Parts: sequence; C-alpha cells; structure tokens
Amino acid sequence: MSSDSITPLRIDLDRSSPIPLYHQMAKAIEKSIETGELAPGARLENEIALAGRLRVSRPTARRALHELVELGMLVRKRGVGTQVAPVRVRRKVGLTSLFDDLADSGRTPTTKVLEYSVGPGAAEVTNALEIPLEAEVVTVQRLRYADGEPLSVMVNQLSLEIAPSYEELAELGLYAALRTRGIEVHMAQQQIGARTATAAEARILEEKPKAALLTMERTAYDSAGRPIEHGFHVYRASRYSFSTTLFAQ
Repeated sequence: MSSDSITPLRIDLDRSSPIPLYHQMAKAIEKSIETGELAPGARLENEIALAGRLRVSRPTARRALHELVELGMLVRKRGVGTQVAPVRVRRKVGLTSLFDDLADSGRTPTTKVLEYSVGPGAAEVTNALEIPLEAEVVTVQRLRYADGEPLSVMVNQLSLEIAPSYEELAELGLYAALRTRGIEVHMAQQQIGARTATAAEARILEEKPKAALLTMERTAYDSAGRPIEHGFHVYRASRYSFSTTLFAQ
C-alpha cells in the first residue's frame, strides 16, 4: 500500500463475539501491519471514514486507532493523518554501540552533533572516569537518527587525551571512533530505566510532551579495567526497546 494513498482495509467484525468491536478492529489493523500488508508510512482512514464503512460508532473507531497509537504501531501527524509507525528498533542488551546495532540490522544511522565542549569535569564524571578532579573532559551530545527519524539523544564524556574529534563523531559511532585509536571496549557497567521526556527532549526527538523515554547510563572499560567513557542516553520508548535472554541458574 502506498503512503500517498489510502486503501480501506478489509476488517471482518463478529458482532456476536464478547470481544469489544474496537479491540477486534485494532487486532485486524495490527495483523495487517505485522504481515506487511500495511507498510511503515502507510496512511489509514480517519476515524469518521472507518466508523462509517464498518458501521460502528465514531468513539469505537477512535478507541481502536488510539490503542495502536499507544502501542507505538501507529502515529498521528497533523496535516497528514494516521500512519503506520516506522519499524521499532529492538536492541539486545550487550556491549555494542547504537550506531553499529542500527547498521547491522539494516537501518541507516546518521548523527547530528549537538554539543562538543572541553572543560573541567564535574566530580561525578571524574570519579567515574577515575581521573583527577576537574581534569579536562570532553562532553559530546549527539542526536542519533534511524532512517532519517530521531531515535536517541546521547551524552558521552571522555578524558581529553582519548576523545575522538567532532568530525569523527559526526560520521562514526563512538566505539568505532575509539577503535581507530586502538582503544577497545571490553566491559561496562550500565543501568537501564525509564522516565518522561523534558520539553527540550520531546522537541528534539519529535515526541509529544512528557512522552515515555527509556534511559541508559553506562561506564565502559578497556581490557585493563581502565574507564574509557561515561554516558547517559535517552531513547524514544515508542520506537525503541531493549531485549535480553535469561537462563535458569
């Protein structure tokens, strides 16, 4: 289905079923997305047209679409309408960079460097990097895109001696840039959490105010146990998730 046209989906409703009509509609649309019948960017009927065609109330149609918006499968854009959301990035919890993960999964990563500054590091940063208090630290803030869509805001801090240049970080992932200097990340300590977006984050990531964000704070080390970088990243929860495999002891 072209993103420039709207083709009504076939949705069969069982009006004798105890399953609510809005949920039947949502599941039918969800199946069409998962099978590829509805491709990312494809436009859907608005709730008025959908309600009229399926002979349901407008609130029922609205609730069906809203259910999929909440799941991150549909997006509503002013002046465009309701569209299938871009493919969600699912990232395994491991010692890799987002840039490499996106490239390996067939996505096209690009980067905009929002800040590149040098100055005395705050105590918590110098402690994490195990360098003298107020030693020179490079702070880099980047906006990472996947296939042209904003996905993550990343703040990383490194000692001045090993930090890649502004130009390198605009083209490469941080770990790839470090590898060109012969620096390999061997292990890391990280914490994963969640919170709502600040006004600035929502604007940069093109999300609604107070949208859900996933957070990741990480300190990475080389094979000798020396800290390399300390980072704090936020990700759009509607476009991104972490996954992990667990084993019984």
